[in-house]
Amino acid sequence: MWHTDTLWFEVAVVTSLLAIRGVLFGRFEEHKPRWLQLLIGLSLVAVVVGVSALAGRVWAFAVLGLAVAFGTYMHAWWLPRHGVNGWTGEPRERYLELMARGRRK
Repeated sequence: MWHTDTLWFEVAVVTSLLAIRGVLFGRFEEHKPRWLQLLIGLSLVAVVVGVSALAGRVWAFAVLGLAVAFGTYMHAWWLPRHGVNGWTGEPRERYLELMARGRRK
């Protein structure tokens, strides 16, 4: 009945991780427009499914692992190093200043 040998398994894994990300770290994305957040999520699903279809599931989950590792790096090391709590996003003004500086470059 349940099979994991289809591309829908990758879709389920990625969308589940995106839902968890939204619950835990959604406050970091409040300054972004909703359409951009949706586009980023759909792009991640498309990339993971595309890599899985072309190169295999192991490579697809490696790409997903890199995305998770990058997010962990940002929240656990980079943000605290720049004076922002990586879990709460406080002080909010400092976090928004860092994000605005990144967009100007």
